[in-house]
Amino acid sequence: MDHEARWYAIEQERLHLADMLESLTPHEWDAPSLCEGWRVRDVAAHVALGANPPLRAAAREAIRTYGRFNKMNQALGIAYGSRPVDQIVAALRKHAASRKLPPITNQRNILADTLIHAQDIALPLSRDHHMPVELARDSADRLWEMIWPMWAKRRYRGVRFTATDTAWSAGRGSDVHGPISALLMVLGGRRATLSHLSGDGLPHLTPRV
Repeated sequence: MDHEARWYAIEQERLHLADMLESLTPHEWDAPSLCEGWRVRDVAAHVALGANPPLRAAAREAIRTYGRFNKMNQALGIAYGSRPVDQIVAALRKHAASRKLPPITNQRNILADTLIHAQDIALPLSRDHHMPVELARDSADRLWEMIWPMWAKRRYRGVRFTATDTAWSAGRGSDVHGPISALLMVLGGRRATLSHLSGDGLPHLTPRV
């Protein structure tokens, strides 16, 4: 995918997420997401903030959390996630086409972040939220080559991942295969899609996710 295609994909995925969010019940908004300690509303707010980064608030949280990236992100997500849900959805729609980037990231990270967080919301709610194969493949490439914070190559050393619905593979060793969307979630540290994978490498993979 080229630069323009990724930005267009990010915009469309933000809008698709907004569509799903508008259909949620109040109970679902407050339900736990796949991200430990994050409600659905917090994850939704995090994606919306990625489209319109609050740089001053982020700087304050970075100081307060002593530069701990995950703690800063969680604090911002929870703070903004406590807003009325219609405001979160409206912000996501308003800034869907934004090309602003939070510090220390890039558009490929944002695409992967948007795809994965949509599933962080959909999967625990048993919602079917489609992940386009081409976008999942591009994001899987990105997560595999990243060092911090994923360290996928090191974490999953000795495992070879193979997609069953597109031409994608990575790593060397015992085989783990399945849909590219499920592989992307595992590369992103999510255990929820392990049941969609198979292969003789699965026993070696599972404890590392």
